Amino acid sequence: YQRRVHGEGVHSGDASGVVPDSFRIMRILLARIEDSKTGRILLPELQCDISDRVRNAFKKAAEVGHGYSSFPFISGGSPVTDDPVEQSLNRSWRAQLAIIGARGLPSLAQAGNVLRPSTTLLLTCRLPPVVDPEVALGAMKTALEADPPYGAQVSFKPQKCNSGWIAPEEAPWLAKATEAASLAIYGKEPGQIGGGGSIPFMSMLLKMFPKAQFLVTGVLGPKSNAHGPNEFLHIPFAEKLTSCVALVLTAMATGHGVEQ
Repeated sequence: YQRRVHGEGVHSGDASGVVPDSFRIMRILLARIEDSKTGRILLPELQCDISDRVRNAFKKAAEVGHGYSSFPFISGGSPVTDDPVEQSLNRSWRAQLAIIGARGLPSLAQAGNVLRPSTTLLLTCRLPPVVDPEVALGAMKTALEADPPYGAQVSFKPQKCNSGWIAPEEAPWLAKATEAASLAIYGKEPGQIGGGGSIPFMSMLLKMFPKAQFLVTGVLGPKSNAHGPNEFLHIPFAEKLTSCVALVLTAMATGHGVEQ
């Protein structure tokens, strides 16, 4: 979204304290939708109730050792929370805002003592899977454009939005087969987690096949990096996961549990 308050750049030594800085106005507006100290999203339209089913699944995943220590924190760096259950809830069932691009900010080598006339930011907001993205966009637009500070011109232009997805409850045969496969290959019970990946086709598949069962899995964690400049997989783990999927498919095809 874009914010403009004056027609051209002016010398900061002459105009600061009279002309408001465009980036400070951005900070004021962003504070309407996010608590900068905690990262909590403030708009109720972007929030939802979290069921006991979800909380219990994340607790079970934490009990078998699931966590997010694989992210490349610097020495001394720390996550938003150390609680693995809260981490899972934050990354899938609580809206999160990130600034992924900017225009109007010169490079350090080109910057001077100038109050810039405008700032444009590219925002991305991950939504809980049951939140209506169109309603969420409308709430963000209203919050950012209404009553702008200092009479600034503010425009919020959505680019695209997709609905989230929540897997239906597992049928007894799938729960049994998944557990048996995980114990056979990894020696541990399986766990369920949420993810923020943009996979809107899962919602499409569920609408097309409402009675189908879903097993959505993949390789992430230590020595794996998805969709980064240096994308790679942990091959031994991927081989084991492929074996698990094969055992589950065998159980589905034969109608029997998986032998350990």
